[in-house]
Amino acid sequence: MAEVTYRPAHVKGEVRIPPSKSAAHRALLSAALCKTPCRVGPIDHSADMEATLNGVCAMGGTVKAEENGVLCIAPGTAPQSVTVDCGESGSTLRFLIPVFAALGIEATFVGHGRLPERPIGVYTDLLPQHGVTVETAGGLPFHITGKLQSGDFRVPGNISSQFITGLLFALPLLKKDSTVTLTTPLESKGYIDLTIEVLAGFGVKIEETETGWHISGGQTYRAEHYTVEGDWSQAAFFLSEAAISGGPIRLLGLSETSLQGDKACVHLWRQFGLSVTEENGVYVAENKNIDKPYRGLHGIAIDAAQIPDMVPALAVTAAFAEGETVISHAERLHLKECDRLLAMEAALKNLGADIKAVPDGLIIHGKPALTGGKAEGMNDHRVVMALAAAGCACTVTVTDAESIKKSYPGFFRDHKHLGGIADGIDLG
Repeated sequence: MAEVTYRPAHVKGEVRIPPSKSAAHRALLSAALCKTPCRVGPIDHSADMEATLNGVCAMGGTVKAEENGVLCIAPGTAPQSVTVDCGESGSTLRFLIPVFAALGIEATFVGHGRLPERPIGVYTDLLPQHGVTVETAGGLPFHITGKLQSGDFRVPGNISSQFITGLLFALPLLKKDSTVTLTTPLESKGYIDLTIEVLAGFGVKIEETETGWHISGGQTYRAEHYTVEGDWSQAAFFLSEAAISGGPIRLLGLSETSLQGDKACVHLWRQFGLSVTEENGVYVAENKNIDKPYRGLHGIAIDAAQIPDMVPALAVTAAFAEGETVISHAERLHLKECDRLLAMEAALKNLGADIKAVPDGLIIHGKPALTGGKAEGMNDHRVVMALAAAGCACTVTVTDAESIKKSYPGFFRDHKHLGGIADGIDLG
């Protein structure tokens, strides 16, 4: 596996944040369900995007690349039976399963990496109650036959919001009305809000209720063009770099009114002590206390229930912040591309940090400096990118560097553009 070595550097300048992977997944799938061609963009051609485009083509759609990262999605004839390769994308898998069921397409879903082991039991339990036959040994391959029937879909809210999003895409396609009822409190609500916003952009209405959502049947997806906003979860890596290196870093392409839950990164890094300001749509991150002990950063309490993807970047900043940082309600990170809690504990310990993984999160006691060293990237894009911020202050070699292609293929390029050093690999 390829390695990258980050070396100490003063990172500053301007970077355009790539389009939101979360919004793009949703927009591409919505476009595929339109009756007429729809243009979606910009799209960053990461491995996860390619997985969703595989799904678009598997349901009969065609994809044509246009200028400036825009894709034209045109409808086609849906096959009777198909195999769908979801790569390593949990979003692709969980969004597509109920959609194919609603369309009545017999499908076998396969995947790679850790995806075949990630939770899918919600659909194993739920779909047979609504007319769909499921065949699985507990993971992938996952085979469905039959056509989804409307009704009440009772879903836990604390496993993955992706199951709920998948149903919200599928149920408007059915003839009759349906409801989705939460059986446990909802986590990652921002992702559901984003789903509902994207669906509204395609003319599909979802009504929130006290216990979940009401979905009218017989709806039609309609749109001519959908613009994908910048990705707040990727912005978090540069906020961490600004906190540890000083900055200033100007972040372009982000929406102030975004419903992405990870927009909370602005508030959290401000709590650490980072200055983050916004003017005319440009966010400027600067640590004005970089010359003080602990870089002027101090530990905070973080409830990660709604923002699990930000935990790796938050953990790196916390390793340099004075006092204790407690990250809680992050149990789902045990089930991501790797066990991210154990991965961040091991990686930061190897660099000299005082960090302990607990069942639902991390406890970190910051140090003024880390010694550096080698860390396992665990084939996890967020682990590899998060450690770039640590590399602004000490030399860090990370394995599995190519894993960034999953979500942000241009990360090393953008890190270097800001003055960062990333030796040993060139992914653009």
